Amino acid sequence: MPRDFDAIVIGTGQSGPALARRMAGEGWRVAVLERDKPGGTCVNTGCIPTKTLVASAKVAAMARRAAEYGVELGGPVRVDMRRVKERMRAVSGKSRQAVARSLEQSENITFVRGHGRFLGPDSVAVGGDVLRAKKIFVNVGARAARPDMPGAGQVPSLDNSSFLELDELPAHLVVVGGSYIGLEFGQMYRRFGSEVTILQRGPRLVPREDEDVSQALRALLEKEGISVRVDAECTSVSLRGSDIVARVSCDAGAPEVVGTHLLFATGRVPNTDDLGLEEAGVKTDARGMIVVDEELRTSVPGIWALGDCNGRGGFTHTSYNDYEIVEANLFDGGGRKLSDRIQAYALYTDPPLGRCGMTERDARESGREVLVGKYSMEDVGRAYERGETEGFMKVLVDASTKQILGAALLGIEGDEVMHTLLDLMYARAPYTVVTRAMHVHPTVSEYLPSLFYSLEPLAP
Repeated sequence: MPRDFDAIVIGTGQSGPALARRMAGEGWRVAVLERDKPGGTCVNTGCIPTKTLVASAKVAAMARRAAEYGVELGGPVRVDMRRVKERMRAVSGKSRQAVARSLEQSENITFVRGHGRFLGPDSVAVGGDVLRAKKIFVNVGARAARPDMPGAGQVPSLDNSSFLELDELPAHLVVVGGSYIGLEFGQMYRRFGSEVTILQRGPRLVPREDEDVSQALRALLEKEGISVRVDAECTSVSLRGSDIVARVSCDAGAPEVVGTHLLFATGRVPNTDDLGLEEAGVKTDARGMIVVDEELRTSVPGIWALGDCNGRGGFTHTSYNDYEIVEANLFDGGGRKLSDRIQAYALYTDPPLGRCGMTERDARESGREVLVGKYSMEDVGRAYERGETEGFMKVLVDASTKQILGAALLGIEGDEVMHTLLDLMYARAPYTVVTRAMHVHPTVSEYLPSLFYSLEPLAP
């Protein structure tokens, strides 16, 4: 016999549990379904474990530079990968347990472990049970994509998830894909002690960024001893004894790269293929993403899609913002929509890249009269004092309104400093708010006025 609820939440990523708790707090009876580990990508295979590894890699890199700061360590730096991974699992596990505990102990929430599949627009099967509700929220996330190339299914390979289970240190890691995941893993494992080669099929790394950002990222990675190959498309992979051979289509460089471990960092696909969405009539696009409107509603009344599975963000913070939009429209008078948010994210190389708003290409295509300012991190006091002067800060401004259009902050604390500009963008305030403010010394943010003083017309 079906079990009736006021709402069903499928998946426990960043938006699902928060929404479930709010609905339960309003007195709704809520069923929350999870087929795997509570917490979704961020907690289990994304932000929390990987940034914990980034932290360990940073310590290793700084330890090797200790003598520059007058600190003697008394011997070569050695990384114990088993202990590195133990720390990562402890940090990730604590967050996962907190998510599970909040769902298990919340009044009005029934937490169900199992795979949910739609039977119709108001019913979901899980295990041997059928659950029904007039409101269903899908928060099932995404997973790493496996490239369609010869040998990919036969050669041992890793993705961002399976890599976390590897306790050994690769002698030579070959990374296929030169965007965010590939660069983060490439740098951290170089710092742990691996030889690393990154293969990028296009002419530059992180192609969605401006060219100067791509060039600076390549330079800092190569400075650390990473082999970066662009215009180098991996066309097949095979085994040669115990080694992995990546065949490369390229105009320059060797046509083969031989390594001990292979990481595919070639994009992600939504976990929507086994939800029975067709039984409910929910539309998806060509990539399998659930089609949603401005308020995260799907093509079927009473069904919403939040997080990575809707193709409208792909980040932890966009997923959480999806929750905030749905929550406001259900309980707080409405008025919130996807188009209100400004694109913002960070790349967690060291130094990090903080990004918000438009790129130079976007600004040119907008038809506006645009000003651009750029300031080298070499001239930032805090960066110089810490001996971490890689990168630059760049900002784009509308010449007529003086409002900030976008920014790229590649340098120490760039991911944090970016929020000052992002908040001004949401406030639609002119950049002069920054130039007229008094900032604390010595910080990175105190150089934002200098960044704006460098404004000049953006080249066509």
